[in-house]
Order: sequence, then structure tokens, then C-alpha cells
Amino acid sequence: MEQMTLFDDREQTAPLASRLRPATLEEFAGQAHLLGKGRMLRQLIERDQISSMIFWGPPGVGKTTLAGIIASRTNADFINFSAVTSGIKEIKEVMNQAEKSRRMGIRTVLFVDEIHRFNKAQQDAFLPFVEKGSIVLIGATTENPSFEVNAALLSRCRVFVLKALEEADIKKVLNHALKSPKGFGPQNVQITERQVEAIAAFANGDARTALNTLEMAVTNGEISAEGILVTDAGLEQCISKKSLLYDKNGEEHYNLISALHKSMRNSDPDAAIYWMCRMLEGGENPLYIARRLIRFASEDVGMADSHALSVAVAAYQACHFLGMPECDVHLTHAVTYLAMAPKSNALYMACEACKEDVKKLVAEPVPLWLRNAPTKLMKDLEYGKGYEYAHDTEEKLTHMMCMPKSLSQREYYHPTVQGEEKEIGERLKRIKEWKK
Repeated sequence: MEQMTLFDDREQTAPLASRLRPATLEEFAGQAHLLGKGRMLRQLIERDQISSMIFWGPPGVGKTTLAGIIASRTNADFINFSAVTSGIKEIKEVMNQAEKSRRMGIRTVLFVDEIHRFNKAQQDAFLPFVEKGSIVLIGATTENPSFEVNAALLSRCRVFVLKALEEADIKKVLNHALKSPKGFGPQNVQITERQVEAIAAFANGDARTALNTLEMAVTNGEISAEGILVTDAGLEQCISKKSLLYDKNGEEHYNLISALHKSMRNSDPDAAIYWMCRMLEGGENPLYIARRLIRFASEDVGMADSHALSVAVAAYQACHFLGMPECDVHLTHAVTYLAMAPKSNALYMACEACKEDVKKLVAEPVPLWLRNAPTKLMKDLEYGKGYEYAHDTEEKLTHMMCMPKSLSQREYYHPTVQGEEKEIGERLKRIKEWKK
């Protein structure tokens, strides 16, 4: 436990990320949804009206930095408390100190880094002091607070979700580091825009990773009378990828994802794995690939194998939990499954056809028999009148029309005979024949 101070100039031996830690909201990169002009969190900080809160977000997005900015602006004792090195004894000491300060009319803002590492008993120790206002608690966590923070404590805190930084934000941080006197400004570093973009892509939304990578690249650059030259070969060693050859926003990005989709659609697992690995080697965000697999699972496999969607979603979760390089095998698992699954685009065709009708045709009112009637007025207006409850029948079917009358003959879903969809198609055919 230590008193947090303003982030001032550090010795040049300190890590670059530490030397460049922002001290004001104006210097802070990203999180415009929370800190933009007029946004709630910005107003709370500027007015010094903060209440207990939890910062939830991935590593390197500014949770601790934001706490430091609050430390510099609040008229309160500000204590930095780490869940890694502290236990019940240390918590009680801080709470006793905070209670004494409260009696003297002084607020205490307690910043708890990695609050999810505290067990239930440790978290419970904060609760009475939060309730009576002895402390304003600010917790930071990379884990979902719904699962990692006690419900009683969580209910007394506002949760602010910090997002992974956009590449534009990361580039802004990197360019500032290259120009700042606290960074590499005095050293005349020669680095191309393409190299900066490669570092930003590799960082995957983590400013600390970006600055550490830049520092490593500059440290291993070629020194000359003109300054320090960052070479492609040196940078590739730092990021262990051929990111310099892959433009995530350019044509090659779309060419590769297209090749991956079409290889899976054509049931070619070898080609699909190859194109996926090309994207990962180029520095593509694995979550982007996983999102595309989720879309593919419904668009190109669909009801032919409904398990495909579960596999794709599980792969996304695995990528989120592990990240690179470990998650490459999970993506390979999903890509191979999707490539080998029976294919049907019936869901995609149904969705597109229905969207066209919704756009072009008159928006029909919901039939009265399909409306709920929670109030007497609604019942008097005959909401729900004529509704037929399918579970009351032996067949679990009724002749009730669920489409608007003008669309009663429309059919959007046309099952194929691929995989499990063949059986689904036969069942749908029997249902329609019964209703006739």
C-alpha cells in the first residue's frame, strides 16, 4: 500500500510506458465513450464527484492511468492498493486510517488494482466502509465483475467498461512517444508509418504492449550519426510476425478472408487452415477471424449442422480467454469443423428474402390474437382474443395464422437436404400438410 502521487517525469531508465503515462484527461488516449466531452465519467472526474466504481477492461487500456488522473484531481487522500500483495491485515489498516480521516472530514479514495484477485472474505472487508462512506472504492479488473466481485459490493459500485484501444489510438500513442522529450524525442528515431502501423496492429488494443514493442524495436535499431534507424528485420524479430507485409485495412486483408470463407464453403480444410494461418502470421486479430467463423456457421452451414454455431462461438471465447499464440489451435479446430460440416445457405436466403419484404412492403399491424393483454384496457380492446395455445393440443400445433394476412402465402425458409436439415425439411413439410 502506498500513497499515489502525480505521474511526473521519471528517470530515462524507467520503462517507456511508465515514463509516458498520461497525467491529464487531455493526454489520455481512447475511451471516448466514457471520457469524451459531456460524458458521465469525465464530468464526475472534472467535478470531483466520484463515487465507488469498477473499471473493467482488457490489459493496457488505461485503468490504472485513469486512477492516476483521478488521484491528481480529487480533493481526497488517494491510496493505491494492490490485490496481489495485500491481505486482510493490510485492508483493515487502510480502513482504520480511512475511518480516522472521515471523522476529520477528509475523504479517502482507495484504488484497488486487480480486485478480482481478492477472495470473498477480503472483498467483504471493504463493504461496511463503502456503505458508511469511509472510502470511495475504485476497483480495476480484467475479469467480468459480475462473476469476480461480490454482489453486495458490486451493487454499490458503478461499472465502467473500458474498451480495447482502436489502432488509431495506438498510433497516436506511438507517435507521441517518438516525439515526446520523455520518450524518444531527443534521439531522432527513424521509423516509417508502415512500421508504426505494424506495431499498432500487433498490440491488439493494448497501449502498454505497443510502447514496450516500440521500445524494444528502437533499442535494437541501427545507431548512426543521424540517429536510430528501425529496420524491418529488427522489427519483425520484436513482433515475431510478418505484419509488415499485411495491411489489415487494405486489399490483402479482404483477399485472405475471402479465400478462407470460400475454402470452407468448398469443404477444403487444408486450404482453409492455410489461409487462416496466413492471416494470423500477418498479425490479424484472432477475434476478427473468430467473428467471421461465427457468421459462416449460420450463413453457410446453418440448419444442416446447428452444432457448427456452438463450435464457432466456443472458438471465439477461447480466443478471448487465451489470445495468441495459444488460440491458433482453437481457430484451426473451428475452421476444420466448418469446412467439413454439411453446407446449407437456407437460413441466409430466408433472412435476405424477409429483409426485402420488410423494407418494401407496408408494415402490417400485429394480429390481435398474437398480442399480450396484461391490462384490462387491452383485454377490452380484444388483445389476445382468439389465441390458440399449442401446448393444449395433442399435436402441439394449431391452425392459428401467425403471419399478417397480406403475407399469408409467403415462405422464406426452404430447407435443403444437406445433413440434419433434411430431417428438419421433412418435419416442416408434415407441419404444413397438417395445417392445410
